[in-house]
Amino acid sequence: MAELRNCIRCGKIFAYTYSPICKKCLEEDEDEFKLVKEYLYDNPGAIIPEVSDATGVSVEKIMRFLRDERLEINSDNSNLVLECESCGRPIRSGRFCEECKNNITYQMKKEFGISQKRHDYIKTTGKEKMHVIRRREGR
Repeated sequence: MAELRNCIRCGKIFAYTYSPICKKCLEEDEDEFKLVKEYLYDNPGAIIPEVSDATGVSVEKIMRFLRDERLEINSDNSNLVLECESCGRPIRSGRFCEECKNNITYQMKKEFGISQKRHDYIKTTGKEKMHVIRRREGR
């Protein structure tokens, strides 16, 4: 049975699957994303407040689309508004610059004991199967 939760946006109860917002709010987000995407397609190089005014989508939501890597700042636009959350360098999309992403990945692999050799093996052979570790009964 699915877990029931309240949508963090509208407060309605819904069957939780993967998102903290309900299906209706997800659909609204997708519709707003399409509006922004279409506007940017027709008006490349537009700045965020202009896009917000023209589409009615909040600046905060447009920033979330950028942070979620659904949108990217045009390289011709000198008004870069995103900075890497780790080092502060200007970025076009997401939360971290490539160097910091690579460093985080390296640190995670090191912390969890994943060797590069093992990672390359999985990548090249396609043997990345998942399994469930069974718990001992009586716990």
